[in-house]
Amino acid sequence: MPPTLRPPAARPRRVTIRDVATAASVSTATVSYVLNDTPGQTITEATRRRVREAAVALGYSPHGVARALREGQSRIVLLAVPSMRGGRGLESFVAGMSAELRTLDHSLLVTTSEDGLPREAIQAIAPRATLRLADFLAESAWRGPVLGAFDGRLAGLEFHTLTQLRHLAERGHRDIAFALPDHPDPIADQRVAHVEGAATSLGLGPVRVLRLEMGEDAHARRAAVRELAEATPVTAVATYSDDVALGVLGAMAALRLRAPDDLAVIGFDDGEAGRVSQPALTTVRIDAGGFGRRAARVALGLDPGEWVESPSEVIVRATT
Repeated sequence: MPPTLRPPAARPRRVTIRDVATAASVSTATVSYVLNDTPGQTITEATRRRVREAAVALGYSPHGVARALREGQSRIVLLAVPSMRGGRGLESFVAGMSAELRTLDHSLLVTTSEDGLPREAIQAIAPRATLRLADFLAESAWRGPVLGAFDGRLAGLEFHTLTQLRHLAERGHRDIAFALPDHPDPIADQRVAHVEGAATSLGLGPVRVLRLEMGEDAHARRAAVRELAEATPVTAVATYSDDVALGVLGAMAALRLRAPDDLAVIGFDDGEAGRVSQPALTTVRIDAGGFGRRAARVALGLDPGEWVESPSEVIVRATT
């Protein structure tokens, strides 16, 4: 006897805006105004509460695609981060931006493709805003509002570099080197210019630029550090990143040089490895999460607010 075939169970019907309107005894337009916080509507607080309670009781959630079609754009912000070396700062920036967007009923989509998303994909997503991380480092309409100002200065890389060099100056160092990786980097020249500008404003001597081998050639790294320690008046090294700082410290250890006695070393970005290195690395911590939250608000056309505390600080450990 053949088995009895049962029709598939019907899917539960999706709760609609009309269901919420019926339950709250209001029009569908009122439901839309309340749930979307539409400005300029004279709706009493009691009615707003009744609509929200009905929506929660029925389990109603607006259909994202339908809302995107109505608004002409989705509640997605697209962030492109191609060719950028990340680390703790980038992770914190993305996390802060994503968290702030969630509180504003939006989502963050990140692409690391060199060419960004295909045009067809962008048209399908219809993002509320499209941003490139490089825009925050170069002159762009996004840069000023996202970075903001603190203590009368634009809170960008130049500000954080001044934080880094000021710490060395306060320790009495006047002859400073700036170490950066020898491989191509999109903002290397910009960082060098910031270091030289900070040194001038602090009354320090000319900065010696050290392009450090960061690959497998430990001999080249040791030779560069040995020349710095033995053939120059340099007493401290500010570095492009914590990774470069650890490269300097590794070469110093092989040469039996000690930090800070022979050379003081300060990193940039406060990565995890620097916290557990021996000696523990002094570094600059940037409130990248705060910048991410500001970027989220600027992307939605909202006021990012003012910095209440400095967006960067020195984490003092054993190497300075």
